[in-house]
Amino acid sequence: MRFMVIVKATPESEAGDMPTPEQLAEMGRYNDELIKAGILLAAEGLRASKEGARVAFGKNGARSVKDGPFTESKELIAGFWLIQVKDREEALAWVKRIPFEEGEVELRRVAEVSDFPPDSVSDEHLAKEEAWRQANQKPLTR
Repeated sequence: MRFMVIVKATPESEAGDMPTPEQLAEMGRYNDELIKAGILLAAEGLRASKEGARVAFGKNGARSVKDGPFTESKELIAGFWLIQVKDREEALAWVKRIPFEEGEVELRRVAEVSDFPPDSVSDEHLAKEEAWRQANQKPLTR
C-alpha cells in the first residue's frame, strides 16, 4: 500500500522560512531510515503559497485562477513523503518517528488500480501509465 504523509504548513513555512541546518540534518537521517527500509518513494518540501495559485473549475469549462498567498495556513501543505508499506499501522509507526518538535501531518492512502471496479482501467492505459512513470524519473537539480 502506498501512503502520502502530508506535512501541514505553519506560519513559518508560509513566511518562506527554510529549515535550519540542524532540522535538515534530522530530516536527512529520517529519510535515510526510510530509504534503508526500502519504503520511500518520494519526499519533497513545498515553497510558500505566495508562490502558488489555485485554479477553480466551473460549469461549461469555466476556469478561474487565484494567486497565493492563501490565508488559512492550517489548510495548506508544506511538503510530503510518499511511502510504500504493508498497511496503515506500519505507515503510522513511521509517521510517529518524524523528527518534528511541533506541527501536524496527515496520513492518506493513495488509490491503487485495485481500488477501481474490475475492467474500469484497460491494459492499454496501465501500459501507458507504466511507460510514462519509467520514462519520467527525473534527477534532483541544484
